Amino acid sequence: MDTILLIILILMFGAILAILYLNIKSKKENRADETNEIANLNAEIIRLKDSLNSTINTSLSSMSTSFNSLSTGVTKDMTEALTKVDEKVGNFNEQVKLLNQSQEGITKILAGVKKYGTLAEYSLDALIKDLLPASQYMTNVKMKEDTSENVEFAIKLQGDVLVPVDSHFPVEKFKAITDAHEADDKKAVADARTKLASAFKAKAKSVMEKYIVPPKTSNFAIVYAPTESLYKELTEYQDPSSKELLTQELMKKHKIVICGPNTLSAYLQSLHMGFQSLKISKHATEIYDHLKTISTRFSSHFDNIYKLRKKLEEAMTVVDSF
Repeated sequence: MDTILLIILILMFGAILAILYLNIKSKKENRADETNEIANLNAEIIRLKDSLNSTINTSLSSMSTSFNSLSTGVTKDMTEALTKVDEKVGNFNEQVKLLNQSQEGITKILAGVKKYGTLAEYSLDALIKDLLPASQYMTNVKMKEDTSENVEFAIKLQGDVLVPVDSHFPVEKFKAITDAHEADDKKAVADARTKLASAFKAKAKSVMEKYIVPPKTSNFAIVYAPTESLYKELTEYQDPSSKELLTQELMKKHKIVICGPNTLSAYLQSLHMGFQSLKISKHATEIYDHLKTISTRFSSHFDNIYKLRKKLEEAMTVVDSF
């Protein structure tokens, strides 16, 4: 009985040892598996890390290339844009310079500085030269031998009669009317208009005394107002007392006709057409005279031929009688 119990105890102890051994072995195997898994995991992590680094490097390289390309494009576009801006600024500065020069030129003209003469003279010069051939006008003509005064222009009429043409533009007096209108000062407007009329009356008297010298000239002269607004002001002005128009007064007293750009243009064009008609008429008369001369010569020639024929017939009659 004791022996059986001992055997049983030994078997049980052996079984326990076997179980312990198997457990220990199983743990060792599990540890080995865990070590392998950890190694595999580390290897996978390293592979993923390398792949990620490669992807990042590729992306960075691509981004760098794209950025460099974009930077180059932006730099080029900016350079072109700045160049265009510089050109536009240069053009703008040039235009401002030209505008300043034009303003200086106008200021000089309005101040009476003689570059091409005053504004009125320059306007008159351009108008006459544009509408008349050089053979129909003269510049800076002395009408009286006992004076040094020259009229600006003289237009040639038939028979070499001259029409004196002088310009007048009292800028400050005309500007005073505009300023008074802007200030809505009726008294100042009336005073300024009277002063402007007085300036043209004085000019008309001066032109009459200096330049109207019949029969060398016509019995009237032209005073040119270089702007339509000035001409309108002059033609509308009436004497406060007599109510006579300024243009009528100047014609009656001083034989002066006031012309603006449009009226002078129409007058010059009519003169030019008249001259052309006279030339055509003259040429037609000359052609007719030439034809008459030719006709007369032909008639004389045929008369001579007839006389020669008669003499030949008489000579043949004498010969036949022999």
